[in-house]
Amino acid sequence: MQDIVSAIVSGEAAPEDFAALALPGSYRAVTLHKSETDLFTGLAGRDKDPRKSVHLDEVPVPELGPGEALVAVMSSSVNYNTVWSSVFEPLPTFDFLSRYGARSPLARRHDLPYHVIGSDLAGVVLRTGPGVNAWKPGDEVVAHCLSVELESPDGHGDTMLDPEQRIWGYETNFGGLAELALVRSNQLMPKPAHLTWEEAGTPGLVASTAYRQLVSRNGAGMKQGDNVLIWGASGGVGAFATQFALAGGANPVCVVSSEKKAEICRAMGAEAVIDRSAEGYRFWKDEHEQDPREWKRFGKRIRELTGGEDVDIVFEHPGRETFGASVFVARKGGTIVTCASTSGYKHEYDNRYLWMSLKRIIGSHFANYREAWEANRLIAKGRIHPTLSKTYRLEDTGQALYDVHRNLHQGKVGVLALAPREGLGVRDRELREKHLTAINRFRVPVPQAG
Repeated sequence: MQDIVSAIVSGEAAPEDFAALALPGSYRAVTLHKSETDLFTGLAGRDKDPRKSVHLDEVPVPELGPGEALVAVMSSSVNYNTVWSSVFEPLPTFDFLSRYGARSPLARRHDLPYHVIGSDLAGVVLRTGPGVNAWKPGDEVVAHCLSVELESPDGHGDTMLDPEQRIWGYETNFGGLAELALVRSNQLMPKPAHLTWEEAGTPGLVASTAYRQLVSRNGAGMKQGDNVLIWGASGGVGAFATQFALAGGANPVCVVSSEKKAEICRAMGAEAVIDRSAEGYRFWKDEHEQDPREWKRFGKRIRELTGGEDVDIVFEHPGRETFGASVFVARKGGTIVTCASTSGYKHEYDNRYLWMSLKRIIGSHFANYREAWEANRLIAKGRIHPTLSKTYRLEDTGQALYDVHRNLHQGKVGVLALAPREGLGVRDRELREKHLTAINRFRVPVPQAG
């Protein structure tokens, strides 16, 4: 493995050099064990500790199939789906692997007693399988997490609608929190040349998700001048939604939970910011009943920040805790676009405010290849920036998961895999210098690139 790292860090190895490197028989990977899926039985979700469920194991290198690539992972990151995997919610991911494994002899590779998790990576292609022409050994890449078969007609208008669409590293095995990863070649995109490995390894899932949810015609179809309410606007997916809104000429109304997070939103360029903790919003009277008076108070506060206008779009992802308020505050004819449900999957809202005001609820899940590519292109051009706040070692992934699970983080947290230290991988220093303040906005102290 050290020869692989040395070739990457040198920045001088040619494709033929990478093709000639011997592959190891095994690699280190962050795993879950099928034998431990009942580890947290009886515990509330908040009380489940990912540090007890994840392992750093030495696992065999998987067989490379047609249309696939084996990538040396320099860095990865933690997403909420990784947290859900680690606490076996809403169900153990081994159920996904079992169903996938039953699909074909090649897919059977994924049905194992361990699950290599992680849905992001930045790294270097080592090998490609038959039928791969767009990528070669030595290519510096990032990966989006859409794994799709495209054998059904349903996915050819929008690959997210394919009945065999899966999220890599969550519903498939051999994910990115490891020294090596197995991906479909059409998951690969060029690594932004001005970013370090750890920076490039964090946006893939969340930036693509935010792009489809907010910008794409498959989501809200945001336009110039729209007022966009963004929950968790300094968090993993919310910070990219804030950036896309600003870059697209919209007016983000950023909702955060602390003054520190409010400052980050203002630093990104947002002017309308609501600190929901400081202003004391409580949308639920108790576990069973919401409080419409709080919806109205919240709507009034939004109009104070928008010059009397209601929001055109609500960018939803907290779910149960906020969804009733989201439906209420959207303008007549407005759109509530939702992905995930970090506070609970069972949403409740007063349908009178939806049907009588002709509002729409749109479900959005990750992104298709084109949407992921467009989001990555904006990052590569320095129009949108990573939101890395902290980097962990591969062996500390359990702590990274715990910190995200308990909301002790901001932006995204990265995980170094093969990268021996932070600050490596920058190829375009001129572009980096131009955007250095924005790149490091979420991160203190600022690391030195090398």
